[in-house]
Order: sequence, then structure tokens, then C-alpha cells
Amino acid sequence: MARRHVGLPRATEVTLSKVSLLNTLHQIDRDPRAQQRVLDIETAFRRKIGNHVSALPIAESIFSKFSTSPFVLMMQSLRNQYSRISEIEDDILPAKLFSSMETSAGRMIEEIMLPIYGWECVLSEMHTSNSALDGKKIEEGQLKVATLKSGPRCLNDEMSENFADAIISHASSWAREANVTEIDFTYGVLYGTQKQSNKKDWHIIRNLYDKLGSMCFYDAPAGQWHCRFEHDEIGITATIRIGKDWWDFLGGQTCLVELCIALIRACVRPGAMDPENHQYTISDLAQIVSMSSVPDHFNSALLQRSQIPWLFFLARHFGDSLT
Repeated sequence: MARRHVGLPRATEVTLSKVSLLNTLHQIDRDPRAQQRVLDIETAFRRKIGNHVSALPIAESIFSKFSTSPFVLMMQSLRNQYSRISEIEDDILPAKLFSSMETSAGRMIEEIMLPIYGWECVLSEMHTSNSALDGKKIEEGQLKVATLKSGPRCLNDEMSENFADAIISHASSWAREANVTEIDFTYGVLYGTQKQSNKKDWHIIRNLYDKLGSMCFYDAPAGQWHCRFEHDEIGITATIRIGKDWWDFLGGQTCLVELCIALIRACVRPGAMDPENHQYTISDLAQIVSMSSVPDHFNSALLQRSQIPWLFFLARHFGDSLT
């Protein structure tokens, strides 16, 4: 069993509440600028998702494009007692669609959300000074830069070290290009929590400390998810922001709910809800999406009542629990 690193911080549990989500929904309802952001994000999602889905593999794709595991196919066939090849074929296409969408979904979110909240997307080739960056913004004489990953377990040890090396090697050129002497670097994760992280993200800042030495640091990373140091006469803050923490940083306390509302409006048509006593296979899904605590008179300008369970469903991906 791997030993816990002596400086690894404890994960803070993120508890979200349905009451808070609904209050934030009403807050956005009453804010014309927030409403407009939601509508702009929704429009961009519809366009991007439509273009992406049209490019996904279709029924005429050749077999090798699906990269199937023969062992998984046999396990699925036994589980469902298949006898015909057409039955397992019906499972292959949806599985490929999910994996294809997951690959590009993170990048799509970045390209839409960063400009909405005043950031510039960084599009650069590999092995350049900006190849570790996905977004940047100059604010009050400080350059904010971010590298973004779609989920909390996307990193391995080699990648953690590579990100640290990129900061050490290129921070001075980032600062020079922006004409600043202060950089705020974020490793951001689009969903998940500190508890769900494999902690390789924290090792980015641990690697910075190990490579540069304690004399460079005003604030060491031991026991926390950030650090501050000086390198090449540039003051640098490096922070790990996962899930809700990232969205709060990007766009404030309503940003995450704005994202969820826009996704629901773009992707989920209003209609009938599952009955309150529906028996889901996932044991706690009924509690997550339950409307029992939502007053009958609750009304929103942006979401219809049948879409509110989807708000709870999406929000659960950004917390360790939903009350």
C-alpha cells in the first residue's frame, strides 16, 4: 500500500444543499446580467454539442474504430444472456459515443466558459512556452493563468512533475509577455472534489517546492492546497482548485449554478419527471434527485419544474454529498 506523503493536506468535504441551489437559482433569476450569461452559455453549448455529436462515429464506422475489448464484450454477453451478434453490437455504439464525448467535453467547456467570464483561451502547440496553459487573464497588474483538466483523477506522477517543470521554465516568459511581475497559477479541475482527487494534482506544488528549495518560498505547500514563492524575480502563487472551488474562482458564487442551468437548458427538454417513488438501480440516486423538499409553489424563470431534478443531479458531481 502506498504511503501517504508527509505534507499531503487533508481533503475538505464539500457538502451541497438543495436549499442553497434553489436560492442561487432564484438569485440568478433576479440578476439580468447573470441571466444573459446563462443564455449565452446555453447558445454556445447548443452549437458546440451539435457540431460534436454530428462528428461522432456512426453505424457505418468500421469495427477497428471502436477499440473494443473482447473480454468485456464476452462478460456483457454472459451478463445479458446474448445469443446474437446484433445484441452485443447494440451495446458497442453507445459505449463508443460516451467515450468519444468524454474525450472532448472538457475542452468544449473550457472554450465556452473562459471567455464568458473574461478569460482568454490559450491555444498553443505542444512543447511551447504556453503548452501547459488553457486560459489566462490580466487583472489588477497580475497575470492569472490556468491549466484545466476535466476530472479529479486525470493526472499521474509524470504529468505532475511536467507541470511543475513548465511553471519553473516558463513563468518568466509568461510574466514578460504580459508585462507583470506577479503570476497566479491555477491547476483547475472541472468537476469533482478534493476527496475524489487522486492527489497527483497536489504533487504539482510539492514538486515545485522540492525542485526550487525552501529558500524561494514564502508559503510552503505542506498541509495546504496552495503555495507562494519567488522565481526569476517573479512572485508566483500556485493553487489547486477542484470542482466548485474552480468555478467560484472563475466566476463567483453563482458560476457553478449558471453552468448547470445552461447545460440543462441546452440538453434536457422539459417534460414528465420520474415519479417520486421510482426505483432507481443506483441506490442513492432517488435521494439525490428527490423533489420532496421543493415547495409546490417554487417557480423559476430559467428552469421548468421537471428540470430541477437535473440541477440536483448535475450538482452532485461537484460535492461529496447533497442534502
